[in-house]
Amino acid sequence: MQALSGDIPGSTPGEGKECLPAAGKVCPLPIRYNILMVWSGENTLRYSRNILVEELGEAGQERLFASSVLVVGAGGLGSPALLYLAAAGIGRIGVIDDDRVDITNFNRQVIHRADTVGQWKTGSAAAALRAFRTDLTIDEYPEALTAANAAALFRKYDAVVDGSDNFPTKYLCNDAAVVTGRPLVHAGVLRFGGQMLTVVPGAGPCLRCVIPRIPSRKDSPGCAEAGIVGAAAGVLGAWQAMEAIKLLSGAAPSPGGKLLTVDTLSNEVSCVTVVRDRSCPACGDHPRITEPLSDAEYDPERSCAV
Repeated sequence: MQALSGDIPGSTPGEGKECLPAAGKVCPLPIRYNILMVWSGENTLRYSRNILVEELGEAGQERLFASSVLVVGAGGLGSPALLYLAAAGIGRIGVIDDDRVDITNFNRQVIHRADTVGQWKTGSAAAALRAFRTDLTIDEYPEALTAANAAALFRKYDAVVDGSDNFPTKYLCNDAAVVTGRPLVHAGVLRFGGQMLTVVPGAGPCLRCVIPRIPSRKDSPGCAEAGIVGAAAGVLGAWQAMEAIKLLSGAAPSPGGKLLTVDTLSNEVSCVTVVRDRSCPACGDHPRITEPLSDAEYDPERSCAV
């Protein structure tokens, strides 16, 4: 199990090997930590459909091999995101979650099996991913993401996918991403739909540019109160994985700033451009939120647990 502090074996923070972008593409994201993978006959076959995609190709696939992603939460959003990140060929995946598998999870948390009830979600998810891809490096963190560990943990990865289920953790993810300069793919889901926002620090807005303060619990019901159709979480979680894949491969680098809303009940999808707020407390010209992050900023009483 990977500790929350210390360097990744075989790598130096900020000094990862250079990975070239796919032909004709621009890759703004550095690939820092994972060791470059060697092509094999099995890999060529396994990722042949990826390689056939012009915007990806061999160069993009090599970047995915060399990339690392942290997934916060192994639940309704984290489950499909983890599976599709592994399927795409991401070389190293970390997963952090302080919850255990419960029978009420199974309508949407598809990475877990019935015989894993009571186990840590991180261990259950890691076992499923290892069975699916034996060459995948997986870091398990069976604990909560906190103001004390978030920045150090984010710095171990090239990108972060936020699959958390409460607003305090989402805002913590946002702030940790901004202070560490790590791209972050946010999403939230409820009932038949949800929203997604990609944050690329230094290139666009963050979550606090949209909603500066954490919503109160009474204004943010969770799945336990409002319910959720599992397939809706599958749509948003898979889309989060796609955003990370585009960013890391260089297939379609995104500056972020697009708030996507998906309503599977009405089959409607909308996208609104969000601009950076110069007075934003996290990414503005004079940010109030800086390192070290403070626990007081993330009131657990505002949590909308599922």
